[in-house]
Amino acid sequence: MSTLCSGMLGKVLVVLLVSGLAWAFPALLPPPPRICGSPDGPTVTGPRIKLRYGRHLAYKEHGVPKETAKYKVVYAHSFGSTRYESAIASLETLEELGVYVVSFDRPGYGESDPHPKRTIQTTALDMEELADQLGLGPKFYVMGYSMGGHSVWGCLKYIPNRLAGAALVAPVVNYWWPSFPANLSTEGYNLQLTQDQWALRVAHYAPWLVYWWNTQKWFPYNSVLSGKLKMSPPDLEVVSRSAKHANEMQKLKEYAVKQGVFESLHRDMMVGFGKWDFDPMDLKNLFSNGSIHLWHGDEDWVVPVILQRYVVERLPWINYHEIPNVGHLVMHDPAMKEVIWKTFLTGEKEQIVQS
Repeated sequence: MSTLCSGMLGKVLVVLLVSGLAWAFPALLPPPPRICGSPDGPTVTGPRIKLRYGRHLAYKEHGVPKETAKYKVVYAHSFGSTRYESAIASLETLEELGVYVVSFDRPGYGESDPHPKRTIQTTALDMEELADQLGLGPKFYVMGYSMGGHSVWGCLKYIPNRLAGAALVAPVVNYWWPSFPANLSTEGYNLQLTQDQWALRVAHYAPWLVYWWNTQKWFPYNSVLSGKLKMSPPDLEVVSRSAKHANEMQKLKEYAVKQGVFESLHRDMMVGFGKWDFDPMDLKNLFSNGSIHLWHGDEDWVVPVILQRYVVERLPWINYHEIPNVGHLVMHDPAMKEVIWKTFLTGEKEQIVQS
């Protein structure tokens, strides 16, 4: 009798397990993206190029005409942003310096086609092809802010011969880069909110769970996605000054994910915090003119400055600019943004006056 009961119990558990998986599995799968320009997708509102493998990349041009520009820059936007990111210098500054900038929606964002096989390398190659299709010449500059810094690291690794210079501004780090000492990466990791620690663990160890984790209602998910980001006092001040632009900023956030959150925000997390094909701290110095820069605020609570200090210690050929009393939103302060652009392109260091 006990054997019979045990057998029945085993069958019941199997049925319950299968039923649970059948119920849960659809919730793990993200909905297909709504491709811009497709019959059921959003309309295309701006210029795009068609890449060699058929994807489209949306872009926006800023500054002086590229035919007369002294500097030509390809710009990679931050997490949750787009080609319209306000971190790009003002038109007055660009005209003063003679700068042409082309920003683009990274794959899956805005009106750029998703790339389910996106990697750090593929985005760097997208930037190279964008520059070539727009005729920017044999060498051009690249700049990336926050999560856009990953694209710049990719350029330094995969297309260094095409770069006239590169700027990393408050670049997001991957806590699993092999060169980080375990105690240091753990210290930086523990500075994050508990909910962000879990979101990053999921992105790194179980990327197939990223969509479910960041859309479920049982546990706190990524603080940026939930709108509950842990911000330092300097960042809170920047946000308060930007409150008058809240409606415009909300529209840009909606534009960023118009094709869906998975191939934009979630894919960013999977690529950025997953396993990289290289360790940035193993890069060699191929730039003898000191044209590689990194800026970071010492009050950045999003990307711990202690990790950035270690990166530049390992890569002394990077010109490091640590800005006191500044948080992660450094590029949303007009005065700082102007100085960063001028220092990057002209090499002339100016004092940053916080506005």
